[in-house]
Amino acid sequence: MTAQPETLGALKRSPYGVPERALRSVKDEMRQNLLARLCMSGPLFAGVIGYEDTVMPQIVNAILSKHNFILLGLRGQAKSRILRALVGLLDDTMPIVAGSEINDNPFAPISKYARNLITEAGDDTPIAWVGRENRFVEKLATPDVTIADLIGDLDPIRAARGGHLLSDELTIHYGMLPRANRGLFALNELPDLAGKVQVGLFNVMQEGDVQIKGYPVRLPLDVQLCFTANPEDYTARGKIITPLKDRIGSEIVTHYPETVDLGMDITRQEAWTARDSRTVRMPDFIAEVIERIAFEARSDRRIDKRSGVSQRMPITVMENVVSNAERRAIMTNDTEIVPRISDIYAALPAITGKIELEYEGELVGGPAIARELIRRAADATFQERAGGVNVDDVIMWFDEGGALQVADEARGDMALKGFEVVPDLLRIVHHTGLAPDDDAAISVSACELVLEALVARKKISRSDAGQYGRATPEPRRRPNQDLFGGA
Repeated sequence: MTAQPETLGALKRSPYGVPERALRSVKDEMRQNLLARLCMSGPLFAGVIGYEDTVMPQIVNAILSKHNFILLGLRGQAKSRILRALVGLLDDTMPIVAGSEINDNPFAPISKYARNLITEAGDDTPIAWVGRENRFVEKLATPDVTIADLIGDLDPIRAARGGHLLSDELTIHYGMLPRANRGLFALNELPDLAGKVQVGLFNVMQEGDVQIKGYPVRLPLDVQLCFTANPEDYTARGKIITPLKDRIGSEIVTHYPETVDLGMDITRQEAWTARDSRTVRMPDFIAEVIERIAFEARSDRRIDKRSGVSQRMPITVMENVVSNAERRAIMTNDTEIVPRISDIYAALPAITGKIELEYEGELVGGPAIARELIRRAADATFQERAGGVNVDDVIMWFDEGGALQVADEARGDMALKGFEVVPDLLRIVHHTGLAPDDDAAISVSACELVLEALVARKKISRSDAGQYGRATPEPRRRPNQDLFGGA
């Protein structure tokens, strides 16, 4: 491996000294690396699923066009992950003037420090190398962020120690944006940034100058700017000033997974399910029920669509479900962890904390809505996998007074004996392929799925304690009774 040049003279004689590379901007660098990656097979950004035909082509177009861009989408739509993945389009390392706070290009320095050093040392100017990970700067925009945070401020102590006037550029303590020079600067939740700070932002990115404490400073920064925003914040809580919005080249709208299968792939990738205590065996229909909870919530009119239902919800639900099943396996000394529908009910805290309710939802309550979402998700999963199967014998048994409660802590073989009491239940589970005949643990999970689907269709009932029984008749209302119980 060839040693990297350590002085400006050696750098000029290296491949980095070629004019096409020496003066290449970060946007040109990303464009060239993206073109090379497009020629190869494989995903552009590792770990980002479901955007291959929608969001990714727009991001590619923005980078090829050398645009600053904004990702506009609800929470939990991988906006920050996409921005962090852009680092992969940068070179492995980049030469800078050693000691420069703002990654000065040795062939085109912009800070007074770097210019003075090159003037004094010439070809002996020391060169340092910066890795791609250190060229990414990320900031969460909040109303209290100031120009000093983003652009910089005068440092009286530095002025005193160096014997400089306060108007001297050498007294500046640079902010985050100049420190991202020749790299990526990502600003999350852009509308939360105060208007006067946004003005300073676009002035630097376009005109290349800024006033710090009344002193004009030229900072022709070379930076790829990326922003994120929530549509609700975009128009309500905050606002992007028109000149800045006009300077953002591309506005790219993200979205939640368009299919349950895509959502399951994301949850499978992100959720922590591998446990060191025992082997986890996740029934595929349980994973589908967990994913469908989010899909049901996104279409529920009692849940605020402006806030959205984050993709983090099925991920955290999955982790809670596995943890509850792990607790049961430890208590019963089972050799493996096999989640059930009852474990999803134990994960209610991972659901209620992820949904914002409308007024109508507040009247019902988060836990009640979460239970309903679980039942609807179970029914949708059952219909997808075994729709049309005859369940009349199961319903009739409960209608005739049958009741069943299998303890959440029951071992798989013991729980299966409880479900054997319900006529035709095991035949349905095995005949539809929900579970193999010889797999007690999966059969128990599948039996709970069938019963939950019947609860969702109000064919049988389920108490909060987990007892299944005959369907509860709908309360009859007087003809003139309104929705709030008044006559």
